[in-house]
Amino acid sequence: MHFEILRDPLWNTIRLDSLAVRLVDLPPFQRLRYVRQLGLAYLVYPGATHSRFEHALGTYHLARRTLALLGERGALVGIDADDCDVVRAAALLHDVGHYPFSHALEEIGALHHEEVARPLITDGPVAAVLREELGDGAPERVMRLIRGASESPLQGLISGSLDLDKIDYLKRDALMCGVSYGEIDVDRLLHSLALVCEVGRKRPEIGVQEKGLSALESLLFAKYQMYRNVYWHHAVRSATAMYKRLVDDALGGGSLDAQSLASFTDEGLLHHLDQRAPHPLVSALRERRLYKRAFECPAAELPDDGGEWIADDRRLVVTVENQLARELGLKEGELLLDYPAKTQMLGLDLPVLGRDGAVHRLTSEGWAGALNLTKLSEELYRSARWLRVFTCRRERVDRTRILELVTLPRAAVRERLESGTLLA
Repeated sequence: MHFEILRDPLWNTIRLDSLAVRLVDLPPFQRLRYVRQLGLAYLVYPGATHSRFEHALGTYHLARRTLALLGERGALVGIDADDCDVVRAAALLHDVGHYPFSHALEEIGALHHEEVARPLITDGPVAAVLREELGDGAPERVMRLIRGASESPLQGLISGSLDLDKIDYLKRDALMCGVSYGEIDVDRLLHSLALVCEVGRKRPEIGVQEKGLSALESLLFAKYQMYRNVYWHHAVRSATAMYKRLVDDALGGGSLDAQSLASFTDEGLLHHLDQRAPHPLVSALRERRLYKRAFECPAAELPDDGGEWIADDRRLVVTVENQLARELGLKEGELLLDYPAKTQMLGLDLPVLGRDGAVHRLTSEGWAGALNLTKLSEELYRSARWLRVFTCRRERVDRTRILELVTLPRAAVRERLESGTLLA
């Protein structure tokens, strides 16, 4: 088989088989060259200009490497060879539907990037190549893997508690940002992956050998450190909040079509907005005039579910932002609320193969033979996630009144809006 060789700053050498070469050369994949992996984080970490393109190649590389390791141990006996081909294709294509500037637009209610990928994979040139190389049902099989809905024993490599996507982006993002927070014992982790069949289950699934639990812990701590110091850095979140409001206003004003969002590159979208819907936030982002923190509070200090309406009720958030701006003497769009969308720091549900051959389940209830990673991850998550109010210039706000407002139930917030005053 002929391979193309690429040089990569993280994994050094990536070998592409003929199918991967054909897929990479197609327009949907080439667009990923111009979609930054970390969105607006480059405004804080200048090196964070790497793209979804190289991340997808890295995930493909890890899929090839992991399948080779499993094959050497005889773990793939009984699994069709084309299943492995489909897994490698899914690893390569898993981010093909990503919006410009990473995940930010999903926070304003845009369709999840995995669903955006569906027509790109099941129709058009990508589907044609997959069908020609792997059979008529290949595009749909790839999509099921990406969505986590496949019955393949290899599903966990693409979407699951320990998918290869996480390993590549944590390592790659840390490298490109120039930080040491993404340290993961990758070699140990990959060598510890196994196909494990629990009693009462029809088929095996991707799990980890007990000897790999310390490497799994390294993944958890790397993810926590990267969220705390990079992904949810206050200035990154400021830029993200500005971008979300910019796109939201353009969608609401009709100058941008939600259906076309995923066809843009990063700079292509900013240029389109600058031409079709001039907005002060475009130049503010381009010139790095980021909004300042007027209020912030970690999730660990908020009551359970306090402030969640900021993360999941976009229409209410914009209405509150506008009213708060008026009450503080600012213009609409000059005050922004931000609370990162709730996500598990490390959702765990996978089998662990003990040294004695017994199989245990590592879940949210934990397992007596291991550190309770899930409980720990929730605690780390609450310390990394912060609720913030950003303003276009430094403003003094009454912390007590803001805290009272943001922790109100959404029904009570709407009542205050109807009364005409939020900061009672």
